[in-house]
Formats: sequence, C-alpha cells, structure tokens
Amino acid sequence: MPAARLALEEICLLAVLLALADPAVADEIVSRPSASLLLASPEWLQAGRCVRYEEGGGGWLMTEPVYHLQGVVLEAAVRAWHTPVCPEVPGKQPGQYSRAEFVRLVAAQPCVAPGRPGRDERLGVVRLRVTDWETPHARRAENAGRLYRGLFLDQPLRQGAEIELEADLLLPCAG
Repeated sequence: MPAARLALEEICLLAVLLALADPAVADEIVSRPSASLLLASPEWLQAGRCVRYEEGGGGWLMTEPVYHLQGVVLEAAVRAWHTPVCPEVPGKQPGQYSRAEFVRLVAAQPCVAPGRPGRDERLGVVRLRVTDWETPHARRAENAGRLYRGLFLDQPLRQGAEIELEADLLLPCAG
C-alpha cells in the first residue's frame, strides 16, 4: 500500500506542476483563506454580529497576555487585490523595524517579495465598528502586532472607529 500511495502522491504533484505551467491557470485569480471563509457565509460574520481580533497568548508555561480588539460587523465582502511588492528597510529584518516601518509593511500585506511579480488575489474583508480593546504598551510589542499603545496600526482606537481586517483574522465573540 505505501508504494501505491507514493505513486498517487507523485501523480498529484505532477498534475499540480503541469497546471501551474499552464499560463491560463497561473494567471488565475487566487482566493486567500479570508475570501474562502466569506464565500462559505458563516453566520458569525454577518452584519450586526460581534467579532474579536486577538494577538498574543503565546507560550506553554509562562503565557503572554492576550490583547484584543472587539467590534460589530458593518460589512463583509470579497474584494480583488493586486499584491504589491513588500516594503523593505535596508539592513533590517522585520523584527528590527520601527513602529512606522512595521505599519507600512503590514498595511501592504498581502504582498510579494522584491523581484517577484505581483498577482491578483481575492480577499475577504470585514469592516467593523470598534466597541472594546486592550493593547500592549511595552516597547518590545512595537513591531509585534497590529495593536500597540491604543492604536490599530497607526489609527487611534476609540469607540465607534471603523477598521478593516481580513475575515480569517477574526473570531466570534464568546457567549
């Protein structure tokens, strides 16, 4: 059985490689997971529903705090997006970026590496009205996430502010 399974995997891999070699398939618009999620029409992403975006919480023994942004869905839509080239800062890795450099990188995402051609993709985008949040204030969090010192990227968080996130980054509110 393992030999037959290997042969099947090799055939599948060959079929994928041949499909990618076909210019008609290679130029096809790709749906990101966020678009696929919205196309499945989950009830919890409908207008008026409560959703959360969370960051942190890593670690096994000493877990990091979980920071969040909570809001009410205003609109959810699948949009076309042409991936730009990711901005780079010469001589720095993303972990070394300033907050402004990090925000510029995240705002461009999804993006492609320099020297690679951009491509058309479908994104599932959710626009929400902010109702609650908790953000990190420690300097080490400056380039670790979208939430930092009362900001979502470079936008000040306040009751009623509107932001957009890809659908697959959100969770339904508990209870």
